[in-house]
Amino acid sequence: MNGTMKLRRALPEDATAVRELTREAYSKWVPVIGREPLPMRADYDRAVRDHIVVLCEDGARLVALVELIAKDDHLLIENLAVRPGDQGKGLGALLLAHADVVARSLNLPEIRLFTNAAFATNLSFYGQRGYSEYRRGSMVPGSVTVFMRKMLESLG
Repeated sequence: MNGTMKLRRALPEDATAVRELTREAYSKWVPVIGREPLPMRADYDRAVRDHIVVLCEDGARLVALVELIAKDDHLLIENLAVRPGDQGKGLGALLLAHADVVARSLNLPEIRLFTNAAFATNLSFYGQRGYSEYRRGSMVPGSVTVFMRKMLESLG
């Protein structure tokens, strides 16, 4: 990462770029699970309007994003996507750390996310950053979803 990296909240006019980046980031998983992962099919016009979508830009270029949904007792990471050519540069970790800040600002003690059990690198990535599995289920017939969470330390 260099000094031109900045985070900003997505605006309605960013929905197309959010959709394109997400499709590009998740495309590597299509051969692994034999279908498009759910984030590739999401309604990003609605997501940008109804959720907290934070963009990570390198200058004017969108390189990563995180989509957050505030629930009553936790913050849900609905989508974390990094452009393939920019993976491995710490952008995902940067956005996870930003999610911590957002959760604390909303007085939410926990962050949750889910990923496909077939995405071994995702499971490892999240595990190394304090997330632990708390259950498995299925959001799509024929696939196993791993639900993970991270408890935030109390500020008081």
